[in-house]
Amino acid sequence: MRNNILHSIVLTFIVIFSVQAQKDRKFKAHTIAFYNVENLFDTINDTTKLDERSPIMEMKFNREEVYEKKVKNMARVISEIGADISKNTPAIIGLAEVENRQVVDDLANDSALLHKDYGVVHFDSPDARGIDVALMYQKSLFRPLSTSNHELKIYDDITRKRIYTRDQLLVSGELEGDLIHIIVNHWPSRRGGEARSRPKRVAAAKLNKRIIDSLQAIDPYAKIFTMGDLNDDPTNASVKDVLKAEKDKEDVKLKGIYNPMESFFKQGLGSNAYRDAWSLFDQIMITKPLLEKDFSSFRFFKAGIFNKQYLTNKKGRYKGYPLRSFADGGFTNGFSDHFPVYVIVIKEVL
Repeated sequence: MRNNILHSIVLTFIVIFSVQAQKDRKFKAHTIAFYNVENLFDTINDTTKLDERSPIMEMKFNREEVYEKKVKNMARVISEIGADISKNTPAIIGLAEVENRQVVDDLANDSALLHKDYGVVHFDSPDARGIDVALMYQKSLFRPLSTSNHELKIYDDITRKRIYTRDQLLVSGELEGDLIHIIVNHWPSRRGGEARSRPKRVAAAKLNKRIIDSLQAIDPYAKIFTMGDLNDDPTNASVKDVLKAEKDKEDVKLKGIYNPMESFFKQGLGSNAYRDAWSLFDQIMITKPLLEKDFSSFRFFKAGIFNKQYLTNKKGRYKGYPLRSFADGGFTNGFSDHFPVYVIVIKEVL
């Protein structure tokens, strides 16, 4: 692996790598990704939630046309994440800012993804605006064994009224026979300021840690991916103090967590931008068993931010920022205000 000489051979839906070490070794690779798809809402007014505040519902004309284009743009991006290595669309992808199960089904059924036969896991969250998280997976590669949603109960520090936010989604299943666990997150926003809103994300991190601890109590060697839009950077207290995520693989102990995104952040890279500053709110973290050198089962190979040029603004005050779908009260024909992130896992083929 250290020589980094990879020769890819496409076999149907997977790619097999030859790695020149003491002898040639062959690996298969899959992409596991996360994408905040920025207000993927339908055009139907749901009176049980505040979806009328979504950008598409605020538009007076061409809602259906905009929705169809928005879905198509999201599907195009998803179809390309990690494909330069895996030669495939993501085996598994977590999503944030989806309104309901139907919009995820529409995404999975877009022409760019339909032939991959994606399955969907989704639960309605109590979020006031109706924003949910979801998971899409290729049925030929991943088989869910159990799914559950975990409610985050937080309260306003002044009124003591409950703040309704997104659940955390846990999906356990087999990736080509290997048991893995995926947690999809969308932690509370920084509305009201970072400092004032920090306790909400710390609470979200504590819930995430409880889920991870419960899995590791059953199996200390559980392969866990926790992913999402955390509304915090890799160096914030929620990630560093609560999850205790490490930047360097060598520092990860049994039951510990590795955060490959921290190195990107230290290099000045981000997944979203605001007021001339980059943040890396979108992260995928993994547990130690995914770092082992025995590639008889899937292990971590590399991580990335999918920030292709077509996903960025080319001019104006937001030049270089992610090219979002909605701005100034209209549809830009863009993509999202976040870049997707991903990890590649590989397994030796004997």
